[in-house]
Amino acid sequence: MTDIAPRELPLQELAEVVIRFAGDSGDGMQLTGDQFTSISAALGNDLATLPEFPAEIRAPQGTLAGVSAFQVRISDFAITTPGDAPTVLVAMNPAALKAQLHNVVQGGAIILNSDAFTERNLEKAGYESNPLEDGSLDGYRSYPVAMSQITRDAVAVHGVKPRDAERSKNFFALGLISWMYTRPVEPTIEFISAKFRGRDQVIKANEAAFQAGYNFGETAELFESHYEIKPAPLPSGEYTNVTGNTALAWGCVAAGQLARLPIFLGSYPITPASDILHDLSALKHFGVRTFQAEDEIAAAASAVGAAFGGALAFTTTSGPGVALKGETLGLAVSLELPMVVIDIQRGGPSTGLPTKPEQADLMMAMYGRHSESPMPIVAPRSPADCFDAAIEACRIALRYRTPVMLLSDGYLATSSEPWLLPDIDSLPDIGVDFQRGFNGTNEDGEGIFLPYLRDPETLARPWAIPGTPDLMHRVGGIEKEDETGNISYDPENHQKMVGLRAAKIDAIEVPDTEVAGDTDASFCILGWGSTWGAIDATVARLQEAGHKVAHVHLRNLNPMPKDLGEVLAGFEKIICPEMNDGQLVNLIRAKFLLDVKAVNKMNGVPFTTGEIEAAALAAIEAP
Repeated sequence: MTDIAPRELPLQELAEVVIRFAGDSGDGMQLTGDQFTSISAALGNDLATLPEFPAEIRAPQGTLAGVSAFQVRISDFAITTPGDAPTVLVAMNPAALKAQLHNVVQGGAIILNSDAFTERNLEKAGYESNPLEDGSLDGYRSYPVAMSQITRDAVAVHGVKPRDAERSKNFFALGLISWMYTRPVEPTIEFISAKFRGRDQVIKANEAAFQAGYNFGETAELFESHYEIKPAPLPSGEYTNVTGNTALAWGCVAAGQLARLPIFLGSYPITPASDILHDLSALKHFGVRTFQAEDEIAAAASAVGAAFGGALAFTTTSGPGVALKGETLGLAVSLELPMVVIDIQRGGPSTGLPTKPEQADLMMAMYGRHSESPMPIVAPRSPADCFDAAIEACRIALRYRTPVMLLSDGYLATSSEPWLLPDIDSLPDIGVDFQRGFNGTNEDGEGIFLPYLRDPETLARPWAIPGTPDLMHRVGGIEKEDETGNISYDPENHQKMVGLRAAKIDAIEVPDTEVAGDTDASFCILGWGSTWGAIDATVARLQEAGHKVAHVHLRNLNPMPKDLGEVLAGFEKIICPEMNDGQLVNLIRAKFLLDVKAVNKMNGVPFTTGEIEAAALAAIEAP
């Protein structure tokens, strides 16, 4: 700490900044990034984040495998991506610098914890020489700061041991960045008190470290200026900052309220879907019941049972879990019961890249069950859109009596953005009427219940709660007779039931195709899911450069919009960026016989705007 009077540094106004915090998985980078994001959201900036987690629960300290990072972009204008490259990197050790330096723009600022650049740490990170001394950072504005030592000195007065003091250095970094970008002190002080309530020494240590970082920025003759980013002109209303998983959980609860049904979640923990289970388990006062099953099969089976019992049922998982749930989902298709399967896609196959995003479960969602067992598919496009996508999936499940697959991914799940709280009255009524009495007669004219008698508009069968007087009926995986629900091995009946189940899915009402950008363009970018943000930013760039370009983004992937083939046929050239090997492209080619060009990547990192822009320009300029 120092008592030197603060210097009067110039305050520069910026339109945006992209900051990446990086360190060991135990250095608190996610917490640091989250808090900086929360402060920026409260100040009215638009923002988007990109957390990156190591796959190992606790990789060896100081190694590349253990680096955890959090990127946040804040701006005074509307944005849809966390930025292609950080302009500021906060690196807590050599491994963080080595793993992240290639991402930083040339001339960008690098703030380093110089205390961590010891011979041992340099060796573990694979450095042959010290980058603080060998000139390898000459293309950047580097600011070595003795974060560890200053933090130890700052917290020593509170009786914190030097080794324990190291845990507070992330708050030193947060204080320094908060000073650099004129973030207020009070919200973080309040956050520390709430986060560590009951642990007075930890609170005092983190507060001291945070203040030390803030004061260092003011007093150290190291920085040329500090910066201000004005609020973004977003639509008026009340906002909150949400991740995709939180928005999904809230969307499930909202759907239960809109349907006036109890909510049940049967789940088995799996990265990156587990947060939905955590969030919903805390919302029991909304009629939510959560069940952590012993495996994925039991989780899916419990959701089927809850749906049979009259609940709005969910099961959450990631790709490997969907594979295990496959037989039970076939049962749900046969029973024609409403439930929602939430798949937070991740890199595969098998364990693959459990903390990295991918979009490679589309074909499994379409066809990954035995026999002909079609399911509707809904895919959100942004973290905030996960709320609306959850309600849409529930609407389809309840109205058409079918299991529905909701395909999010690890990028949407953990990223965050400001969300304008919706007007409750604007949300749809998705309530259902349970069967309460007979719906047919037998040969003697007596009233009977026909569990597979279909609604002529939706082809949905009745939903009768077990125990309703006179409505006893069979459930099970063996094929049922049309209308009566009796077990049937008749070949013609099976043919009919397969056709009816397919026709019901095909007849689901979904919105017509929406064309963004230039509706009269000859070139179109087609997408689905989390590629929306990068595609949207690409369209803006191309339009600024004088190109005409359209953007079609699909939320409903099965069934697709009825007019999609006609709309796409109106473009001369179409590209489709996907984090897979071209799964939507193959579906579009097969269904509409259109020559859509695939743009693919599967490296566990979301598309950047620059990558899609380069692919788009190559396609536009191709003969």
